[in-house]
Amino acid sequence: MQLAGIGVDMLEIARMQRVLDTNPRFIERVFTPEERAYCARCTRPAEHYAARFAAHEAILKALGCGFGNGVGLLDVSVGRGENGRPFAILTGRAAEIAADQGVREIALSLSHTHDVAVANAVCVTDGVRPKQDEKADAASELAASFKEARSVIDELERLQSKHIVQETQSSQEV
Repeated sequence: MQLAGIGVDMLEIARMQRVLDTNPRFIERVFTPEERAYCARCTRPAEHYAARFAAHEAILKALGCGFGNGVGLLDVSVGRGENGRPFAILTGRAAEIAADQGVREIALSLSHTHDVAVANAVCVTDGVRPKQDEKADAASELAASFKEARSVIDELERLQSKHIVQETQSSQEV
């Protein structure tokens, strides 16, 4: 069974701001056009660049590799779903490494304070993902246990009512 890889990375936003101020070509070398377009629309772009850079690093840590060994700077990027939820995009050597490890998806979380950006990545393989049948079986088992518990409760209520009726009848006979 393959385990999921976990990666975490954080970056000071001021450090990213210094890099952006002193080396504007950095963003073209490290971020995809989609990432750059998103960050440019934000009020504080450095926060979002820092979060994405941290995500790139966290994803590679979760995969158990780093940049180099054939993994290019643009082989890892961050997309945004319709609901704004970030997701990992792998191409080139990073995608090959993920496929070799049986990675089916990468759960990704980004956050930042005024000072620091942080990213968490979890590589999910078939070995740790619940099977569809297991989910259905677990749901069926849970429903059956609730049904059984309900019947026990109903029986206890019936016995309690019977006991109360018997006590009432005995007290009336006295």
